[in-house]
Amino acid sequence: MKARLSLLKTIMLGSLAFSFSTNAEVKTPVLEAFAKHSQYLQIKISPDGKYLASTSRDDDGVVFLTVLDIEKQKVQSITRGRGKESVGSFNWLNDERLLLSMVREVGALEQPVPTGELLAMDADGSDNVVLTGYRSKSGDTRYSQVVDFLPDDPDAIVVFSVQGSTKEPFLDLYKMKVSNGRKASLGRMPLRMYKSTGDSLRIITNSKGEALAMTSSDPNENNQVTLMVRSSVDDDWQVAFQAESFDSFFNPLVFLADDKTLVGLSTIETDTDAVATYNIDTKKHTVLAAHEMVDVEPILHEVRGQVQEVIGAEYEYKDLSATYFSEVKNTDEQRILASLRQAFKGSVVSITSSTYDGSKMIVAVGGINQPTAYYLFNKNKKQLAKLTDTRPWLNDFDMPQSKIVTYKARDGQEISGILTLPVGVSKNLPLIMHPHGGPHGLKDTLTEMRSDAKVLAAHGYAVFQPNFRGSGGYGLEFLKAGFKSWGTLMIDDMTDGVNYLIEQGIVDQNRMCVYGASYGGYAALQSVIREPDLYKCTVGFVGVYDLALMKSAGDIPESQSGINYLNRVLPDGDSQSPVKNVDKIKVPVFIIQGEEDVRVPKEHAFALREELEKRNKPYEWMMKSGEAHGFYKEENNVERWTAMIEFFDKHTAK
Repeated sequence: MKARLSLLKTIMLGSLAFSFSTNAEVKTPVLEAFAKHSQYLQIKISPDGKYLASTSRDDDGVVFLTVLDIEKQKVQSITRGRGKESVGSFNWLNDERLLLSMVREVGALEQPVPTGELLAMDADGSDNVVLTGYRSKSGDTRYSQVVDFLPDDPDAIVVFSVQGSTKEPFLDLYKMKVSNGRKASLGRMPLRMYKSTGDSLRIITNSKGEALAMTSSDPNENNQVTLMVRSSVDDDWQVAFQAESFDSFFNPLVFLADDKTLVGLSTIETDTDAVATYNIDTKKHTVLAAHEMVDVEPILHEVRGQVQEVIGAEYEYKDLSATYFSEVKNTDEQRILASLRQAFKGSVVSITSSTYDGSKMIVAVGGINQPTAYYLFNKNKKQLAKLTDTRPWLNDFDMPQSKIVTYKARDGQEISGILTLPVGVSKNLPLIMHPHGGPHGLKDTLTEMRSDAKVLAAHGYAVFQPNFRGSGGYGLEFLKAGFKSWGTLMIDDMTDGVNYLIEQGIVDQNRMCVYGASYGGYAALQSVIREPDLYKCTVGFVGVYDLALMKSAGDIPESQSGINYLNRVLPDGDSQSPVKNVDKIKVPVFIIQGEEDVRVPKEHAFALREELEKRNKPYEWMMKSGEAHGFYKEENNVERWTAMIEFFDKHTAK
């Protein structure tokens, strides 16, 4: 990076002029703008309000940390990892010291992989100490992860450590000095950490840093998830809730200030995720907020890094909404959030950090129609100052707008999806039906901008992203309805949404194609198999084309939890495999694949290509070395989008 960080000014990287049209030349500047990764990732203010720390991405995609003195407008330090190693999360330990975790990013900016190393440093970059990992001063080479920061003990944190070479390790809990990495044992946790079920692992500590709740899932018990609790560190652990995967459960998030009440997301009394509490002493479960159709999430109030109360709940149903609870102690933050949400209507507004006295807050604002921007809110002065945009170059043209559409499937089930339209046009448009990956538990949402949809809409296409059954966010029944129906019911839900758009006059039924990645790539092929006369072409990107191959290749079947998952969700037999139904395909196919993909390995793409060639079916092909389950390099995404748009234009031309 040639430019240094200046957080109190909006950074503009030149002026780009874009024009949009249908079935015309590819607008390369649009592709380059959306391919460019976010410049800023996180911004946090120090407890005393003196510094801002920010993670930024350089031209090689490596994330580094910059600390800025706000008053002096001076960069205090810039910290980088080794080689391609990036700074992952970071947090202020006290007014002058930070803790960093190191990661390696893989794939198309998918979940970064922690290296297990934790670093502590002063704001000016001095006294930089590797606390855990192979380079650690303490010599403890085990993988470690932060469990809790201790605002009342700023020289220490709580971590767990595991032996990385062990497949089913127990977790050892420690209180660790951030000056030298020395640890004092806090005991062994009651549940193990399984590599393949790491997402379900959660340790919840009270205000003193004492671990009183824990969740984990066990692949040896068909991915059964368990919540264990104890009233104090001197008491025995007890099972509070236990459930099969995808069944009713209480997922704890945090303790309230009483150190007895857990706040969590619960389906104990509701089908959708409700905001609920569970008292570990009385065993009382209380629903605070729920929505009949969609999941809700809590809005929490914190003081000195500790959650004091739940002040409301937020949800997404036809638009972004929030409800605020009455009779809460802290009404100031409610008013601030309500005011900010009104000022940035249609965007996600969240407080990402604040000073210990609550006088200054970092506010993130973003969503499907606006790249995230960071603001500094001064509570005493009631002033909101923009710090920076994460992708400032996207502000220089009119953004195609996305909104939720709702329709009825053929059996009466209400389905929602995201519709993105070109600027200034809303009728008789060519369509790209763009199902999401996953598929189970994921959804397309107003909270996240999808570059694929914006790029295609900028070239004149309506883009429809249906949240078919099997998607997350709409309750357990809706989620489980997609199990074993990858190529039947789930495809029908997509088709019904397309037919709805045709009936509304939004799209031209003679100019429609399908495009998806991962499961979406599967759906892109299965859609033209199941509806051979509805679409003009299809694009599968890192797609699943052979369901039998899913159980023998890639990283999912390498673990017992992955095998359990596949047995639960995959259709029985081969009848829903695209490679077994190529005879039914009547339209040109475009196959795009990352050569190093381990989630959906290239054998899927080769198998589909082989079946197409056997039957002399038209197809196009793109495989990129160095790319995995999605493309990371900007130039490869520009090339991919260019080829896709030319492919769509050719087959949807009037």
